[in-house]
Amino acid sequence: MASLTLSQKLSGWFPRISIMDRYIVQELTLPFLFAVGAFSSIAVSVGSLFELIRKVTDSGLPASLAFEIFLLTMPQFVVLAFPMSTLLSTMMTFSRFSSDSELIALRGCGVSVKRIVVPAIILSLLVTALSFAVSEVVAPASTTRASDLLAKALDQEKPPFKEGNITFQQQDGDELVRFFHARQFDGTTMRGITVVDLSQAENKDGLTQIVSADTATWDFARNLWEFTNGTIYAVSPSGSFGQTIRFDKQDLQLPRTPLDLAARRKKTEEMNIAEANEYLGILKQTGDEKAVRDLEVSIQQKYSIPFACVVFGLVGSAVGVRPQRTGKATSFGVSIVIIFGYYLLSFITTAMGKSGVITPFVAGWLPLGLGLGAGMILLAKISR
Repeated sequence: MASLTLSQKLSGWFPRISIMDRYIVQELTLPFLFAVGAFSSIAVSVGSLFELIRKVTDSGLPASLAFEIFLLTMPQFVVLAFPMSTLLSTMMTFSRFSSDSELIALRGCGVSVKRIVVPAIILSLLVTALSFAVSEVVAPASTTRASDLLAKALDQEKPPFKEGNITFQQQDGDELVRFFHARQFDGTTMRGITVVDLSQAENKDGLTQIVSADTATWDFARNLWEFTNGTIYAVSPSGSFGQTIRFDKQDLQLPRTPLDLAARRKKTEEMNIAEANEYLGILKQTGDEKAVRDLEVSIQQKYSIPFACVVFGLVGSAVGVRPQRTGKATSFGVSIVIIFGYYLLSFITTAMGKSGVITPFVAGWLPLGLGLGAGMILLAKISR
């Protein structure tokens, strides 16, 4: 018996791609690429191009630099275009198959509807992976670069830290534990420091500690704050001073969170998931529940938006394979209605999540869950 070649051995590990699969994928690819270009162009025009044109005419922004910024902003809009393009391409392709009786021919050969849409679902999964890659690697870096270039060109560059009014409120549950305020910051030293420490009130006869100092710096080696030229006041619940201590230099075991908050943070669209989760940990220490909820909803959307490609691929396939005789214009119109309905629902759930009516997880995933359920029900009905 002749030995098997390497290609023959490998073919046993992977499912064969049939002629039908290659044909469906080929038919899906061109409408998908067209839709990505169309939806991306519309989104970037509304979200960036018109504003750049205004800055070219009003602020003297060089046209070459405006074009570079325009290209750098494209990836964040391409990510939004991927799900819509998946919907449009599947609807247009399967609607044409239905109009040309190709679906009838395939089903006459014993191919089920579920088997027919498998290539579209697999393609949707590949687009989901591509969307994740763009949204996590390309879009945050390019958006940040575009913001920096625009700020530099318009002389609006800001230092990588807040220069004043740095406030931090540390809470333990619903109770305020510590309040920190600095009037100025130069990147290394904070000035005009006031710290109200309530954490030891129960252990020290109800005394509240107030620290006032000229400067404070963070010692990275010892993980503590070095305060200079200050006073420590111990205040009783009645408001009288129990003890006053002057110091030239004093080490205090306080969180380094004020230093983290002083760093100028990127916008949400300029962060990847890891950076957003890191900033979320800092925000949770401040007790600002609204800011925490807003960021938690945004993080869930960073996960859910790429997966919308799968849901839209399923819905588009289920709608497209119905027996019908419609043209591309009708498919485009139906897809716009579905897209509008989905993003309207997403807008509502986002608002509900940020207001605390529903959890951030539900806010990010509820539209996808409903879309997935609707697509599976439609596909099951058509498959009967």
